[in-house]
Amino acid sequence: MGIELVKVGLDEVVGTLPVAGNRQPFGLLHGGASAVLAESLGSTLSALHVLPDRFPVGLELACTHHAAAKDGIVTGVARPIHVGRSTSTSEIVITDESGRRICTAKLTCLHRDSRP
Repeated sequence: MGIELVKVGLDEVVGTLPVAGNRQPFGLLHGGASAVLAESLGSTLSALHVLPDRFPVGLELACTHHAAAKDGIVTGVARPIHVGRSTSTSEIVITDESGRRICTAKLTCLHRDSRP
């Protein structure tokens, strides 16, 4: 998919995804690719908060697609909304190269005691 992590920290995780190679049949960035980027960034953020004592797994992902990306690179920024003992929730905002919001996602992860 070509995801690259740009910044990794407890307050935010930033990553990029190329549109090329991730298009749906009509030439636009596939919504599923936005979802993969969102879950990758949000899961990484959760892992930073709970590993090594607990192991995060995706529980729910909701994506709202606001606009289409046709080319270039999109950037996702994941920020924590809630970090607790058993769950964490992140908001992930994906924008195109001009800063236009492409997608807003919310990911909730369950924190397991062991690897699944």
